[in-house]
Amino acid sequence: MNESNNNNIDLNRLKIDKDLKASSSSGWRTFLFVLCAVALAVIAWLFWSRNNVQSVELTEVQLISNRQQSAVLNASGYVTPRQRATVAAKVTGRVSELYIDEGMKVQKEQVLARIDATDVRREIDAAKADVVVADAAVSDLKINRDEAQRRLNRFKTIYDKGLLSQQDLDTYQTTLDSLNARIETSLKQTEAARARLRIYEQNLDNYTIRAPFDGIVVSKDAQIGEMVSPISAGGGFTRTGIATIVDMNSLEIEVDINEAYIARVVVNQKVEATLDAYPDWKIPASVRTVIPTADRQKATVKVRITFDSLDPKILPDMGIKVAFLEDKKLEAESNRPRLSLKSSAILKLDSRTFVYLYKSGVVERREIKAGESKNDITEVLSGLIAGDQIVDNPTDRLNDGSKVKVEK
Repeated sequence: MNESNNNNIDLNRLKIDKDLKASSSSGWRTFLFVLCAVALAVIAWLFWSRNNVQSVELTEVQLISNRQQSAVLNASGYVTPRQRATVAAKVTGRVSELYIDEGMKVQKEQVLARIDATDVRREIDAAKADVVVADAAVSDLKINRDEAQRRLNRFKTIYDKGLLSQQDLDTYQTTLDSLNARIETSLKQTEAARARLRIYEQNLDNYTIRAPFDGIVVSKDAQIGEMVSPISAGGGFTRTGIATIVDMNSLEIEVDINEAYIARVVVNQKVEATLDAYPDWKIPASVRTVIPTADRQKATVKVRITFDSLDPKILPDMGIKVAFLEDKKLEAESNRPRLSLKSSAILKLDSRTFVYLYKSGVVERREIKAGESKNDITEVLSGLIAGDQIVDNPTDRLNDGSKVKVEK
């Protein structure tokens, strides 16, 4: 009986409590709910972070020369030659021969053209005849003088013997003196005839037009058969020039500088020139002279600039822009390459300077040392290298390690 009761008690103890079963089921449901909530939060954060990548614009650290940073004044002007000549004849006449064309190289004293000189040649022939006649007259007078000298010598012998009077001897002496005087006059006339001949020959040379210096013909202003004259004859039918020649070795730059800024320009100052036709070609030059007068209408002063070296692409009357450079530093210092960056990419915090360096979709906050700024460009003294990509106009949302995407 007792054993039966003990068995019943043990079996009752083995029964599962309904309250305990309900409590366990509720705990598992809570755990699963929390686990799902955390998973959803992680997924949401990943989705949010992936779609919350900031868009940025980049700028690049560039390596430039100090010359690009040291312009103190900019101006524009034209290429002009110091030696340019419109070659004209000294006389009026018709062009009979022409030996030039545009673009032709000529040497000094080279014949460019000839003017019809028929009349001058006839005058030369007449002047030569006058010289021949004058020489003949002198020869005739010299023969008569020699004969008069011999006669005088004979009569002096007779006079010494007392057979001739003093008056007769004086007559023969006067005849000889007269012939000598006539010879002197004839010699002067001969010199005058030769001088006239030289004048006509010089006039003939004036009918030949020659190049005044080495250069290139840039304009042919007359044709064979046209009349030319050293002065304008009116009516528009007479040319005043044969051709225009330019010495290409004398090309220089001429600019007008506002008189308010002329103090920034000095002789021998370095200049960087850029032709309008070749905007990417930087041409070194230097100030040759500052013309010591001003234009009162334009309030400008003319400055002439010499190219350090000439190039066939540089042509007269080309438009050109120039940048006058600072000339206070040593040559070695002025030629030293320098790093530069847009000023808008630089952040300043207290006395420190930072930039955000872009690498493979992530930015790195980096401290740099900045130099002087000019025209929205800042010199970088340390902390970066040429080619580094930097975030331009960074926002406060950027931090070290932030993921970004580059705007195209």
